[in-house]
Amino acid sequence: MSTDMTTTGASGGGPGTPVPAKGLRAGILDLGDSVMLGLASTAPVYSLAATLGLIVAVNGNYTPLILLLGFIPVLFIAYAFRELNSAIPDCGTTFTWSRQAFGPWAGWLGGWGVALAGIVVLANLAQVAGQYLWLLVGDGSLAQNKVLVTGTGLLFIVLMTVVNYRGIRLGEHVQRVLTYVQYIALGIFALAIVVRIVGGAPEGQAFDFEWFNPVGAFTDPGAVVHGALLALFIYWGWDTCLAVNEETEEPSKTPGRGAVISAFVLVAIYVSVALLVMMYATVGSEGIGLGNEANKDDVFLAMKDVVLGPWGWLIVVAVLASVLSSTQTTILPTARGTLSMGVHGALPSRFAEVHPRNQTPGFSTQVMGGAAAAYYVAMSFLSENLLADSISAISLFIAFYYALTGFACFWYFRGTLRESARNLWFRGILPLVGALLLTAAFFISAVQMWDPAYGDTQIFGVGGAFVSGVVLLALGVVLAAVCRFLPATHGYFEVKR
Repeated sequence: MSTDMTTTGASGGGPGTPVPAKGLRAGILDLGDSVMLGLASTAPVYSLAATLGLIVAVNGNYTPLILLLGFIPVLFIAYAFRELNSAIPDCGTTFTWSRQAFGPWAGWLGGWGVALAGIVVLANLAQVAGQYLWLLVGDGSLAQNKVLVTGTGLLFIVLMTVVNYRGIRLGEHVQRVLTYVQYIALGIFALAIVVRIVGGAPEGQAFDFEWFNPVGAFTDPGAVVHGALLALFIYWGWDTCLAVNEETEEPSKTPGRGAVISAFVLVAIYVSVALLVMMYATVGSEGIGLGNEANKDDVFLAMKDVVLGPWGWLIVVAVLASVLSSTQTTILPTARGTLSMGVHGALPSRFAEVHPRNQTPGFSTQVMGGAAAAYYVAMSFLSENLLADSISAISLFIAFYYALTGFACFWYFRGTLRESARNLWFRGILPLVGALLLTAAFFISAVQMWDPAYGDTQIFGVGGAFVSGVVLLALGVVLAAVCRFLPATHGYFEVKR
């Protein structure tokens, strides 16, 4: 493990914070690569396909407004990531920043939140990738074969783990191909819808500014909150470009810019595609309508043959590419987060190992890939319903570590907020408001998940999603306590920030 230290620019509260050199390949990514990683990590095509119907079921024609409202706390936290990265461009992101602001326990639990969200969502991505690959074969019936789908999903996790292990440049090349595939296919799909709308779609609906009217939407505040929580999930992932900050040109500036740019690009994509799909398919409950219960799990799959005819398989390829792209980029931040935890002594020193030739977090990447594979296989054969509910709990993990980052930004820079209006807004007000909104989202989501009717399972009369979320988060407290007393890691908890 390297003990060299690089010092960042001034944090605004004093001298730059030392960032340990870890042996990663510095300066290999530029701003374009950073933005691409941020976009790819969110799996935009799959996120839209899987979530749009769920939001429509709750919010109807107000769905475009809900997508904008869900973006607000995400944008505010993106500014928190940018500002903290400018002061401490450490690949540990939330772990490192929370430790600097609040101490070792907050840092450890922040790192756990990032790793936990990544591991659980990888199980979901693997499942979807396995299903979509076999939808392309024959009549698609093989996608219902549990053993085949699970084996395929497991293979995808292994493959993407190897890609990440072999080097950041190889991973970037793979990302570029997958990103081009999904966006070209999504562009063709959107263009086909435009052509049909212009040609006079017989059962479509005209654009209406009422869809963006907050007064009308808030006649049911509960529906707005529910929809915004669903929207939170589809924006998650842009922070991957911050996790590769030490491998990016100008690490204190470029990753933060990439995060904000990718966040704005995402909201533009989501709102514009949602509008087109709503205008063509409507929010009705019949046929390809977005409100049709049969379509809620994947609205694009229901529309593909109607919109693209014999080329409908293109949207299946787009979703598959989107999921595979996100699978690879999800491993990136989890592996680099645990690498940083190893370097700072919060995990055993093996996690700090960087492959000398590949210049990647060798051991951390293998552990994260292995943990995701083990969780996926275990949950697939233990209970697919419980797997689905644990995936629903991801919103808790996201809200937890995003909110922690927002609070950390406010507290770390608290002494500089009066120096300028810029500092007050971007280091203080916006991160704090974003953190408060996400804290509220955390508790509202937890209350909803408590209801045994929320998901597909219930445990001791409580919703399985709530139990999964609480148990997995609580596991982080247990692991932190274990590390507190391990000879290899107890020093981390004794060093003052």
